Amino acid sequence: MKALLLRVGIDKGTDGVLGPIFQSGSFEYIPISEGDSKSKEDRTYRNTPGRSGKLLSTYLPKKIENRAMHFDPEFETFTYGDPTSKRNYLLKLKEGDLLVFYAGLTPFQNKNHNEGLYIIGYFTVVKVIDFNQLTRKEIEKFRHLYPNNAHLKRSYDTEDLVIVVGHKSRSKLLEIATCISQMKYNRIGKPYQVVSKEMELLLGLHGSIQRSIPPRLIMNENNLKNLGQILALA
Repeated sequence: MKALLLRVGIDKGTDGVLGPIFQSGSFEYIPISEGDSKSKEDRTYRNTPGRSGKLLSTYLPKKIENRAMHFDPEFETFTYGDPTSKRNYLLKLKEGDLLVFYAGLTPFQNKNHNEGLYIIGYFTVVKVIDFNQLTRKEIEKFRHLYPNNAHLKRSYDTEDLVIVVGHKSRSKLLEIATCISQMKYNRIGKPYQVVSKEMELLLGLHGSIQRSIPPRLIMNENNLKNLGQILALA
C-alpha cells in the first residue's frame, strides 16, 4: 500500500483566501472557484451551506461570493479528477491505496490554531479511470455514473482526464483537521509552508508543501501506520 498527498481547496493563489478552521479543530472544506463558465455546476459560495450550517460565503470576501465552485474532490460519491501533470501520479494508484487531501486553513474567530496546511480527508482507492483509454461510449457511461465530478460537469472535452474513485465506506471528509505544516521564510522574507518537524518524523516527508506539484508519496510501512492513526483508520 502507498499514500499520495495532494493539496486541494480554495487558496490564496486562486481566490485570494483560505478556508476556515474553528476553535474545536473542525473546519469547512471550501473548493476553489470553477474556471469553466459553461460548467453545469450551479452551486456558488453564496447559495451553498457548509457543515456548520452557515453559507460558505460567510468566510469569504464579498467579491467572490457569487463564483461557482469546482468541487474536486467531492465527498458524496467520492471522486477526484485531474487532467494536468498530476494525472501521472494518479495513474500509479492501485486499489487499496490512499489518496489523502490537505488544504490551506486559517483560524476563524479563534486563536487556537495557526494558519497552515491541514489534512482534511482521504479516499481509499477503488479504481483509477484514464479517460484517454476510453471509447466515446465508455466516456458517456462514466458521465452518468459519476455526475457529481466537477470535471465531468465541464464543457471541456475529457482529454488527459484521470478520475480516482474512493470506496464509499472507507473514504471520508474528516471532522477534525490535522496540521502538517509550519511557516518558513525565504531569502527575501516571503513566508511559505513546509512540513512540520513533528510530521517529518511521523510521515517521513520534508520540505515545502506549499504547492500541489509534486504530490507527496508515502510508502514506508511505519509512516503509513502513523498516517493511518492520523486518519483514524480502522
